[in-house]
Amino acid sequence: MRGSSRASLTVAKERLTQTLAGDADPGQLGDELFGVTALLDSEAGLRRTLSDPTRDARAKVGLAQGLLSGRIGAPALDLVSALVAERWSGSADLADACEQLAVLAFVEVAERDGSLDDVEDELFRFGRVVNAQPELRIALSDPFFPAERKRALLNALLGGKVTGTTMRLVTQAALAPRGRTLDASLDEFAHLAAERRERLMAEVHVAVALTADQRGRLRAALAAAYGHDVQLNVVLDPQVIGGISVQIAGEIIDGSTASRLAELRRRLAA
Repeated sequence: MRGSSRASLTVAKERLTQTLAGDADPGQLGDELFGVTALLDSEAGLRRTLSDPTRDARAKVGLAQGLLSGRIGAPALDLVSALVAERWSGSADLADACEQLAVLAFVEVAERDGSLDDVEDELFRFGRVVNAQPELRIALSDPFFPAERKRALLNALLGGKVTGTTMRLVTQAALAPRGRTLDASLDEFAHLAAERRERLMAEVHVAVALTADQRGRLRAALAAAYGHDVQLNVVLDPQVIGGISVQIAGEIIDGSTASRLAELRRRLAA
């Protein structure tokens, strides 16, 4: 998001934090916000009206409340009202913001039951499984593939193997792809979970699995360098002959043997 949308999203996330500090049920809140996201995605005219910066904010809030009152709880209705009262650079940004708040509500569910570390790891790992299997990715990302068949497939793959929050978010990503592949949605959801705790995600490619001590030392070194706690997602990568490659905060720190060999070849060819 850019410009006014980015500022509005920041305000909306702060409002969500205040709401979750009260007695709102985060799971119910997340479900209802996902429902509103689906409504905005399916009704382009409504989405444009509610995000139109030339329209009076009070009129937009009144329209939203008239449509949703009685269909969602008061906490969700207050958040949606606050969303439509803000300024958005494009109509799609309003729906995107609503989805992000929904994901963050489920992040709160995981944080409260102590499973957030597992959720972040499970989203990342299932995203890599999907990315490595094109047929699975296509089936779960296809908006025309029946929802019940998607649910059955996900239950066969993940049932009893992941947390309830992970299953809910994976199911949401599969049933409402919103123009994304499933692995792209899972990456976005995982980054939102890390952001919620002001934690960076580092994708680490290695040739050999890291020991617990090595993970701890790498996490501490990255945290010291970037000023945030770091979630490590380690990938065994046959292209990394030795050493390590880390992608974090939009940067790639490459200390692998393969990169050194490539650099040597470039120098020899010069």
